[in-house]
This record gives sequence, C-alpha cells and structure tokens, in this order.
Amino acid sequence: MFYISEVKNTPPATFKTTLQEMVYTLLQEKQVPFERVDNDDAISMEDCIIINRQLNMKTVKTLFLCNRQQTSFYLFVTTADKPFVTKDLSRVLGISRVSFAPVELLDQMLGTTVGATTIFGVLLDKENKVQVVIDKDVLSEEWYGCSDGTTTSYMKISRDWIMNDFLVYTEHSPKVIEI
Repeated sequence: MFYISEVKNTPPATFKTTLQEMVYTLLQEKQVPFERVDNDDAISMEDCIIINRQLNMKTVKTLFLCNRQQTSFYLFVTTADKPFVTKDLSRVLGISRVSFAPVELLDQMLGTTVGATTIFGVLLDKENKVQVVIDKDVLSEEWYGCSDGTTTSYMKISRDWIMNDFLVYTEHSPKVIEI
C-alpha cells in the first residue's frame, strides 16, 4: 500500500536535499502559500494519481532532456496524461533529436534524481543553461502540482505564481509550446 500523509502547509521538519531546502526557504521568504504531502517514493505517474487525489490537483510531468551533442538542455513540463513522443517535441523545438539527459547531469545541473525532476531545479541553474519548455495545456490548470525536488514529497502551488513570479525570479523565460 502506498503511504501518503495528510495535507500540510509547512515545510518538512528535515530536508533531504539542498534543492528541497532552497524550495521551502524561497516559498517562506516570498510568503507563497502551498499544500504538500509526504509519501512513499513516487516514481511513476500512477503513484501521482494518489497524490493528485489527496491534494485535489493534477501533477505535471517534468522531463530533463537534451540534444544529441548534450550542448542544449530542456526542462519540459507537460500534463501527466500526455504521452511523450520525442519526434513531436523535436519538431516543435526545431532540433533534430531530443532525448533524455544523462542521470548524472540531472543531479549536477538540477539537483534531483530520476522521478524527482521539478521546475524548482532551475533554482540551481544560475547560468541559464536549461531552457524551460511548457506545454500550453499545463496553463489551463489553476494549480501546479509537482515534486519539491524529492520523490517523497509533492506539492500544490499556484500555477500563476510559478509562471509569473518564480520563473522571473530564476531569470528563466519559458517557451510555451503546443504539442
């Protein structure tokens, strides 16, 4: 059985990663309301269905991708139910082939592991090496549901805050695409 806590409005008592601590420090500094749950390791989108019910929102799918040469990096955010088709995204981005970035670069560049990829990873991308790419369907939701940088805590936060405040704060201009 998949463990999931009651909904909380406070940061975790202890932080598992530097990124997770940065996320909650920023939210407290900016006085941004959020709801979150603690849970067993959530790796699949199926795990996220339970989290979605508990937080009354839809978790986004966030993928860390790169071009063949590993010189261009993309943080692609889409809806959880949409299949990821590399050729479709490659076509929209105008590059020959996009693929998953190596796991070690996910940790090095965005401070997360597989299954914990989150928009908040751009807090660590001070040199703007990662292009944030957002599927326009994500913008139709009031809430933005995502990992806090771990696979054991998920949150619900205002989509408008992510798009209008957070990405400006991190100096990342998202490319909104239709796929």
